[in-house]
Amino acid sequence: MTEARPRSETRPAPGGEPRFAPGDRVRVRVGDPGHHTRRPRYVRGQRGVIVESQGPWPLADESAQGLDPRSEVVYTVGFAARDLWGSGAHTVTVDLWESYLLPAEPETEEGDRER
Repeated sequence: MTEARPRSETRPAPGGEPRFAPGDRVRVRVGDPGHHTRRPRYVRGQRGVIVESQGPWPLADESAQGLDPRSEVVYTVGFAARDLWGSGAHTVTVDLWESYLLPAEPETEEGDRER
């Protein structure tokens, strides 16, 4: 079992500013951690748009490892269904912790997405 971090390192001070705001374009981090994660494979590496902030929640990845989880802001992120599945005119929303997200790089002039 992994040793839990001291509580002072796991709980951010209340009132911290979220990194992202509604309308911000983000990219989901790529990678396959060797432990439980709430970052679905089908959105890893994909671009989306922040829909709203759900406020801070304990990081499930750390809870599953037996750690005293730190709290992070959870965001509802919208993805174009066609980007995830190859077709569909609707938006798929997924709730993702802040550490799963990066600011999205701009699209190239040709409209192709950088990967």
